[in-house]
Amino acid sequence: MTGVSVSVIVLAYGTEEFLSECVEAALGRSSEDVEVIVVDNGASVAVAALGDHPRLRVEQAARNLGYAGGCNYGAGFARGDTFVFLNSDAVVEPAAVRRLAEAANEPGVGLASGDIRLAAKPDTMNSAGNPVHFLGIVWAGSFGEPAIRHTTRTDVATASGAFLAVSRAVWNKLGGFNETYFAYHEDAELSLRAWQRGWRVVFVPGAAVRHHYEFSRNPGKQYLLERNRWITVLTTYPGPVLARVLPAMLAFDVALTAVAAVQGWLPAKLKSWAWLVGHVGYLRRRRREVQAANEMEPMDFAGLLATRIEPAMIERPPGLGPLNAVLSAYWRLASHGLSR
Repeated sequence: MTGVSVSVIVLAYGTEEFLSECVEAALGRSSEDVEVIVVDNGASVAVAALGDHPRLRVEQAARNLGYAGGCNYGAGFARGDTFVFLNSDAVVEPAAVRRLAEAANEPGVGLASGDIRLAAKPDTMNSAGNPVHFLGIVWAGSFGEPAIRHTTRTDVATASGAFLAVSRAVWNKLGGFNETYFAYHEDAELSLRAWQRGWRVVFVPGAAVRHHYEFSRNPGKQYLLERNRWITVLTTYPGPVLARVLPAMLAFDVALTAVAAVQGWLPAKLKSWAWLVGHVGYLRRRRREVQAANEMEPMDFAGLLATRIEPAMIERPPGLGPLNAVLSAYWRLASHGLSR
């Protein structure tokens, strides 16, 4: 095959109920210069059912590489000038891949985040780009809102890994996803590093995908979320921002540890702390690497961060309102005086 300009990369793991629909839509609703690369992270049955297609390539990973490693692995086989990362339970609408890829190649753009809808309610948003709180918490932005409210191109703090596009040139300069993350927050970390290198992260309305989204919690996920949240804060936040965030991070984690004990995921929380303590050397090296490439002023970076925790996909826990009031007040005071 020649003339490939866009490579759509899909990871497969587990039963993958929607994989065939995902791949068929990406192939059938894209032009002839689009290839689809499926990385088999451990979904042999679902992958075997895909059949043959001249623009489909299946690559078997030696082990489950996670989202970050699997995406990087798939990108290594890509022939396109633009990479589009698509969740295996997401189904693209006509022209969505092309629209997202074109946005990613506009001057000044680093990452393009798709118009991600809920498959069960296609007129309702799953994500219009994701906020990142100054404590490092990330959630699906605008979840549950009518899609009609999101028809304008906007800059967003972070792109959603469910459907994002990046040019090969930007991808190479950023070095891809951080494979240490394995899964969760790697899209946020990549987005923040793009901002630091002088590129924008944009939400692209009309580049629509129907996502069979299901929010879940389990000890393994909680461990990765907590560990990766701290990795992001400790390595990507500029020094002046990090210094102002850390007191709140530590206080929040004391309270969160108590919550974890009540909710039954304390071992996962403690495991995340153990990993951080055991990898101080890695965190220092990674921080030096990221900050050496940072061209963003601390105040501008702080402007990317949300001051309220507002994940609409979960029931509002008791006390969140007062907590948000305290956090917002703290950040107003703590961020005062950050230099531009």
